[in-house]
Amino acid sequence: MTIRLYDTDARQIRDFVPLSAGCVSIYLCGATVQAAPHIGHIRSGLNFDIMRRWFTYRGYDVTFVRNVTDIDDKIIAKAAEQGRPWWSIGYENERAFNDGYTALGCLPPSYEPRATGHVTEMVEMMQGLIERGHAYEADGNVYFDVRSFPGYLQLSRQELDNLRQPSGDGETGKRDERDFAMWKSAKPGEPTWSTPWGPGRPGWHLECSAMAHKYLGSAFDIHGGGLDLIFPHHENEIAQAKAFGDEFARYWVHNAWVTMAGDKMSKSLGNSVLVSEMVKRWRPIVLRYYLGTPHYRSMIEYSEESLREAESAFARIEGFVQRVIEKTGSAVEPAAEVPPAFAEAMDDDLGVPQALAIVHTTVRQGNSALAADDKEAAVARLAEVRAMLAVLGLDPLDPHWAGDSAERGEDLHGVVDSLVRLVLDQREAARGRKDWATADAIRDQLNQSGLAIEDGPQGPRWSLGPR
Repeated sequence: MTIRLYDTDARQIRDFVPLSAGCVSIYLCGATVQAAPHIGHIRSGLNFDIMRRWFTYRGYDVTFVRNVTDIDDKIIAKAAEQGRPWWSIGYENERAFNDGYTALGCLPPSYEPRATGHVTEMVEMMQGLIERGHAYEADGNVYFDVRSFPGYLQLSRQELDNLRQPSGDGETGKRDERDFAMWKSAKPGEPTWSTPWGPGRPGWHLECSAMAHKYLGSAFDIHGGGLDLIFPHHENEIAQAKAFGDEFARYWVHNAWVTMAGDKMSKSLGNSVLVSEMVKRWRPIVLRYYLGTPHYRSMIEYSEESLREAESAFARIEGFVQRVIEKTGSAVEPAAEVPPAFAEAMDDDLGVPQALAIVHTTVRQGNSALAADDKEAAVARLAEVRAMLAVLGLDPLDPHWAGDSAERGEDLHGVVDSLVRLVLDQREAARGRKDWATADAIRDQLNQSGLAIEDGPQGPRWSLGPR
């Protein structure tokens, strides 16, 4: 058994070899909490939650760190716009992010450090970089000298001579316009912390280098984040950490975006879909299915139609689970192991789409067993399905999802059930008067609408039909 991952730095899929046998350490760039999360933000958390679950299934002891950026230019700007303390903006949105992660079934991280809680570590790293000749102070700012680090831009494959660094207000005294700020000098009305170079606040990139070092040491296994973070954020993290003397991350894993009309979902474009609103319209487990089942390196083009397709697909899985439980009269425990084809797909760069195909195949096999009244085979298939769904965080019988359908889906299900019952009553009346043509026509019409009708001792029942 070897897990293989696409490494952005190597531009190829590599066998995963942990630094420490039986352990895996993951650092994920988490939220910058200037606003509430949209589903594009939460997708990253879901992708790495599935990665974590798969490593755990494979027997690894996982340490998972996901940071919170609770101070930056955008948070300060929002605070000024709204006339509120900067920390209240950050804390309110940090809670919104955690509510979103929890709603969609993400396991809590091993550690979730905030940037503002690690200024001491940042100062120590800057002092070390200045002593080594990789950083310098100017007008109370501290900059990284990009020309001092030969490996700069290795991750993003850019040429230094063509580079234009994003610049911030008040970044004065740079030796080279491409140098980036690790520390920003104090400005009126902004929060500040004391340093040997005067009061100021952290730059964006320094925090992750410092926190990864504190919680995972000078070397760790996997650094994750969205594709948009490759430059400048991850490139600058690497420069700081390696110039400081750390080996830093050995694998770089990046998830793709959720797009709308081809554009990356973002607050600045005004095309974001807030998680807090989406969970009012869709069951959270369906949102997890929608966001978590495409391959993590593939873009998701948001649409209501694709969400409805995800809802229907997951309903077919749920329907099978419910039918087996009704048949057996008790819950079926997950199998000890997932099917080999599922494991093979997950080992190959977390091939969730291929793994999900095995789930649906197993569901179809289970439905066939039910139709043949083969209770033993149906129970065996359900045990396999539950084991696979647990890895994906989608087991509807997991206690986390208790009440999910009642809160989100049962009202709609009840309406649909009432309407279908009216039609089924008409079909039963036709059968009672031996009008088989009308009864068959009603059944065929329901089938064409995507419903499967099953006649049983207690009368007909309906479910969403197979693809």
